[in-house]
Amino acid sequence: MLVLNRFLVSSDPDTFVERAHAALAELAASPGYVRGELTRALDDPTHWCLLTEWRNVGSYRRALGRYEVKITATPLLAESLMGPSAYETLAAAEPGGPVQVKAGDLAV
Repeated sequence: MLVLNRFLVSSDPDTFVERAHAALAELAASPGYVRGELTRALDDPTHWCLLTEWRNVGSYRRALGRYEVKITATPLLAESLMGPSAYETLAAAEPGGPVQVKAGDLAV
């Protein structure tokens, strides 16, 4: 599953980056973490995104419960723009490969 936290950083980007690096490091130390990236929009450098990928939704939720994440990452994540942030992967393709469809976890 993917988690996309979007931020609008209009002042002091250096402090934001420092906090985001610390948050990413704590999230990365959590079981079930797959990868993460801090990104910035090319067209508008005030727009940032913290992307993390998790083995499953349970891993992500357990990570949010870790004391270190609550102290370091949660305050930053609380500043993200409102809107959905957690997404389940329903299809994926490796470079040059076929599209692989995955079953969703949502009860329909």
